[in-house]
Amino acid sequence: MLCLAALPSLANEPSPALATSTAASGVLPAITVKARRIPKSPTSSQLDQRKGLNRLKAGETDTTRLIEQTPGVSAYSAGGLSSLPAIHGLADDRVRVQVDGMDLQAACPNHMNSALSYIAPANVGEIKVYAGITPVSAGGDSLGGSIQVNQAAPRFADDDDQPLVQGEAGFSLRSNGRAQSSQLSATYATRSLSLSYSGVTGQADNYRAARGFKPAQAGTEGGRIIPADEVASSAYKFINQDVKLAWQHDEHLLELKLGEQHVLFEGFPNQRMDMTGNRNTLVNLHYKGDFAWGELDARAYTQRTHHTMDMGPDRYQYGTGMPMLTRASTDGLQLTASLQLTPQDTLRVGSEALRYNLYDWWPPVGGAMGPRAFWNIDNGRRNRLGAFAEWEASWTSQWSSELGLRHDIVHADTSAVQGYDNGLQATWGQDASAFNARDHAHTDRNWDFVALTRYRQDAHETLELAYARKSRSPSLYQRYPWSTQPMAALMNNYVGDGNGYIGNEDLQPEVAHTLSASAQWQGADQQAWQIKLTGYATYIQDYIDAQRCHTGQCSPANQTATSGFVLLQYVNQGARLHGLDASGEVELGRSDTWGRFSGTALLNLVHGQNTVTDEPLYNIMPVNARVGLVHRLAGWTSTLELQGVQGKRRVSAVRNEMQTGGYSLVHVKTSRDWGPVQLDMGIDNVFNRFYEQPLGGAYVGQGASMSTNTIPWGTVVPGMGRAMKLAMTLRY
Repeated sequence: MLCLAALPSLANEPSPALATSTAASGVLPAITVKARRIPKSPTSSQLDQRKGLNRLKAGETDTTRLIEQTPGVSAYSAGGLSSLPAIHGLADDRVRVQVDGMDLQAACPNHMNSALSYIAPANVGEIKVYAGITPVSAGGDSLGGSIQVNQAAPRFADDDDQPLVQGEAGFSLRSNGRAQSSQLSATYATRSLSLSYSGVTGQADNYRAARGFKPAQAGTEGGRIIPADEVASSAYKFINQDVKLAWQHDEHLLELKLGEQHVLFEGFPNQRMDMTGNRNTLVNLHYKGDFAWGELDARAYTQRTHHTMDMGPDRYQYGTGMPMLTRASTDGLQLTASLQLTPQDTLRVGSEALRYNLYDWWPPVGGAMGPRAFWNIDNGRRNRLGAFAEWEASWTSQWSSELGLRHDIVHADTSAVQGYDNGLQATWGQDASAFNARDHAHTDRNWDFVALTRYRQDAHETLELAYARKSRSPSLYQRYPWSTQPMAALMNNYVGDGNGYIGNEDLQPEVAHTLSASAQWQGADQQAWQIKLTGYATYIQDYIDAQRCHTGQCSPANQTATSGFVLLQYVNQGARLHGLDASGEVELGRSDTWGRFSGTALLNLVHGQNTVTDEPLYNIMPVNARVGLVHRLAGWTSTLELQGVQGKRRVSAVRNEMQTGGYSLVHVKTSRDWGPVQLDMGIDNVFNRFYEQPLGGAYVGQGASMSTNTIPWGTVVPGMGRAMKLAMTLRY
């Protein structure tokens, strides 16, 4: 597992437990250290990342952006709250994402409500990223890795006679897009009970690129003229609220978390529609206990999502709009036991159950889109039952190993569907009849295996070699979207390339084989210098890619088009990926007068190829690097960062993916924490450079986005121009 911050030299922040105790009693508490073995190397195992996290969160509304500077991690652009994480070129559903231990599901054919969008950055207390090699206890039904995002641990008072009362309030502003957000949290706790509330709200207008990239024209009938440099359909507005109740007694902790998110609007410049409403509710019950034999961790949770898409204010309304509705439920159970067999051996066993139910329908609006509702997926089910065992052993003071085995059973099914009017056979009826004639039930039995060995030469050098077999079953949106009618297919797209997608019920699970080698070197004083390198190679059997649609209403021209948007169908093929992650830091000098100077560096390289078509894989991040100069003096931490990205020339021909140019950007930021007050200021893209986002997707954010090629093809969603940021947090 790779650490969160690309600037690892940022100063440590006090832990919540220490801050709690100090606030409650005014003196430093006694600390009890329990004899529990921890992994010997941070190169591929978990690290708590509170270091610098508060500064990363300042002014941010998209949680995925917090890990964008992690080695091996990139982000697919989407809405202002909903970027999709990618690890080593594998994105979205191929990455297991857990929020407070819950496997949350996107309930949208465009994945607008991605898992990480359900937690606001202001509420994040810890992030763990497993890039590539993932322990089976943290993996399952995924290929690229795992991301675990948690809120801060509950806080308790040291003394029943002196309850703990504390809170936090803050705001942030961003010049580009006139973005603003605010947060408020409060905690009341005794020695055994803790009650807390947090609320976060934010909004932004469309952001601006550094220069014009399209004609200035109206986006909707009779609407305003959208300036040439304005990225239409990039505005958002949201409210998040959470209530947490926790009880502790001796070595036992019980938590109940209730959460609600209401997204009033979120635009998506690389999708054909916008999210005009999203209500998500979460109930999360968690128990953790320490016993003489080890630890027990249990969790039960439920998620309910009501999601609405339609044409936002920057798109043609077609007189009636085009509402699309989704209702989804997720219910999960988890049980994990960690047994300390000997001082050198830990056995971790567990089981998980996940039930997911989806209804996706489009109400009638008249004409050929009526008189009935169009059912994209009706009563879709995807249920998973898994079990794992993991053995961690220290053979000597230098050699250690980890072996893990996992088995998941994934069952998927759905009910019969209908078009707006099945009487229109050529438009809706034939595709619906062909789909309904099939049996839709599928059961996959997937096996994961991890073997890892680690050699710690001394305190300055650690080497690691690992192999993993991982498997993942197709999603409901890869299997069941059935219509080849162009408009309907265009609505099923979660990769942002502007194309339309049709499902494939014959898809097989993907199976990935990964070999990874890691090394870490560091000085006697870890803050003096350290270097981390990870090289990896992955072969994926039955990789789910796309082919040109050649059935139903897909035209012959769709097969041969080398430009423009096309209709595609998911298909099993094969893929190879290999790459290198490198990161490091070095202390450049320090003095009482000038403070401490340090340098940081990050390099990511990934190459992906379809082994059947011999074409590049879609949306692979080109070579990119960051170099930073960090200065600390008198409580201030300031950073000057240079970001460079190579042009994306290797593109997917089957998707008519667009190339992007290389670019370099300069960012500056400074932060000061006085304890009760934290101030953050910064400028992103200092020199206002124009650039196309390599993972930004096709720009389809304005105009007649319902039809295949009524929007000009060939424009990539550009990055944000110069943006000045200010954030302030008050703690009491």
